[in-house]
Amino acid sequence: MTTNSKPNRLAKEKSPYLLQHAYNPVYWFPWSEEAFEQAKRENKPIFLSIGYSTCHWCHVMAHESFEDQTVANMLNKDFISIKVDREERPDVDHIYMAVCQAMTGQGGWPLTVFLTPEKKPFFAGTYFPRSRKYNRAGLVEIIAQMAAKWKEDAERIREVGEQVMQETTSRLLEHRTGGEVSEETLHEAFRLYESTFDSANGGFGSSPKFPTAHNLSFLLRYYHRTGKEKALEMVEKTLDAMHRGGMYDHIGFGFSRYSVDERWLVPHFEKMLYDNALLVMTYIEAYQVTGKEKYAEVAEQIITYVLRDMTDEGGGFYSAEDADSEGEEGRFYVWTPDEIEVVLGIEDGDLYSELYDITESGNYEGHNIPNLIDTTLASVAKRKQIPLQELKHRLEAARVKLFEHREQRVHPGKDDKILTSWNGLMIAALSKAARALDKPVYAEAAAKAADFLLRELRREDGRLLARYRDGEAAFLGYVDDYAFLVWGLIELYEATFELRYLREAVQLNAEMLRLFGDEEKGGLYFYGSDAEQLLTRPKEIYDGAMPSGNGAAALNMQRLARLTYDANLSQAADVQLQAFAGAVAAHPPGHALTLAALDFAYGEASEIVIAGDPAKPLTQQMLRTVQRQYLPNALLILHPPGPAGEEVRKLIPLVQDKLPLGGQATAYVCQNFACQAPTQELEDLENLSNKQ
Repeated sequence: MTTNSKPNRLAKEKSPYLLQHAYNPVYWFPWSEEAFEQAKRENKPIFLSIGYSTCHWCHVMAHESFEDQTVANMLNKDFISIKVDREERPDVDHIYMAVCQAMTGQGGWPLTVFLTPEKKPFFAGTYFPRSRKYNRAGLVEIIAQMAAKWKEDAERIREVGEQVMQETTSRLLEHRTGGEVSEETLHEAFRLYESTFDSANGGFGSSPKFPTAHNLSFLLRYYHRTGKEKALEMVEKTLDAMHRGGMYDHIGFGFSRYSVDERWLVPHFEKMLYDNALLVMTYIEAYQVTGKEKYAEVAEQIITYVLRDMTDEGGGFYSAEDADSEGEEGRFYVWTPDEIEVVLGIEDGDLYSELYDITESGNYEGHNIPNLIDTTLASVAKRKQIPLQELKHRLEAARVKLFEHREQRVHPGKDDKILTSWNGLMIAALSKAARALDKPVYAEAAAKAADFLLRELRREDGRLLARYRDGEAAFLGYVDDYAFLVWGLIELYEATFELRYLREAVQLNAEMLRLFGDEEKGGLYFYGSDAEQLLTRPKEIYDGAMPSGNGAAALNMQRLARLTYDANLSQAADVQLQAFAGAVAAHPPGHALTLAALDFAYGEASEIVIAGDPAKPLTQQMLRTVQRQYLPNALLILHPPGPAGEEVRKLIPLVQDKLPLGGQATAYVCQNFACQAPTQELEDLENLSNKQ
């Protein structure tokens, strides 16, 4: 293995992933016209490698191949090599991942694609070892074969690339647009979730298992709509199982990206901001629905992790933490019984090890991932004859000691770039938590992040940018950036009632429709009309580990249209649902956020206006009474007196005639297009969720 003493072109980049490869002996280019022009000039094919900084197998392939002089010599001689951070350029990643899936039937990262100088793919795969092993072709052999084929008949290779791209484009642009949106789709989604539910372990399907919190959020909505206990049972079973498992960091908090097994024991140890944001939202919603404090506690622990370890001093949130430290996956997170005993002493060490499955044989490669899969605090308290509250105090003291000890270890790498889209999700999560738990500090953190994005990740002309790092904002924002930030700003308005956030949401939503909208067929393209035009312009509707921008936009537009009485926006919201009706109907569980928008459109939506001085106790009590409830289809609006109220009336016409009666805070509740008598009694605002 070797590295260059001199850096390659990636040294000038800001991406932590690209900088990891800045001293490879491979002559890497970033994705740029310079690279493609040189390929055309020298008539060389492209070697495209796509990954991200916290990707374990990306690290493995880098060490095995990209730090290897023999591999570098082969690439440098016959190819133009391009390295892409998928989190900076999801537009590039989407297209070539679709190519890989079409050619091989699977995908993942690192993504390895060979292209013509015209950017058309002719060979694709994921991780390749340096030389053949694990029954996988070796990269050395593949490079040699691709170079030979290009030299033998470049025109034939170009024809293959053209054919692959045509087939991929038709797949990317085929959305089954036919069909009508229908309430029945919601019921079909529930039936399909139920059919794949793992009743033993929680979650859906078999391993690997991803948290996909948006699926659980839809099921909470469905429970609220129908009262079907099975929907709530699936949510609670999954939330409990994920938290008990090793996928949850019981010492430092936060969730890993996914579990490699069906029991949620062994995680893929990287932690992603978007997973933790989405999980905060779902645990908060579960708390609101059930009233069970344990769900609020998990949400607060995740927030503790994000604010402690993943927050920039400017207020933005970092992207991810690596799975690896000291070259080993999970090393930072695992323990032996001896280590536990050294930190906690014999008595507390034995207690902690018994509860958290720390054994001599280990549960992960001879070491131990702390977990609660096969035990509970209550059962141990009973067996040890320790009062439950005392046990909780002892375990929390032990956790703090173990955390402080673990802090001395070599930490996993941190990807400290700030992504607009993922930050939008975290703003939404913090805002929901602030409302439900009456924790203004969470709203303050959300507002600080929103202000950072609106200041640092927006050009002077208002155009959103996608990534900020080391003082530089770059890359024109994608549809996810707009949709998730609008989502966050709507939630932030309902947490703070600062009208400027709602005004920004309306403005950004309008710009999103202008830049990304398809006026002919409806729906939103992934990248803007003003961006680099790639080989095709896809629309993403499927909710994977992260929900799609189109799904988030569908729900945002329903909410904003109801708030602003904007007829054009109302029509756009309907078109957004119709545009993908066929795709959603074909596989409802793959479109959880669009289902949420459909539930909103067909649900008994309500508008709740609190008219009063926000500084007065009764106004505050009314707002808090509403905010702590689970009201997924409600819009909560504060109508203050004076000039501030005048500004609200301009943006939200429905408050026009809703004023404080007798100078006292007054609540106006309208449900399903019918308004109840105004009230000044808190009791009338309790249990609104049962009236929806």
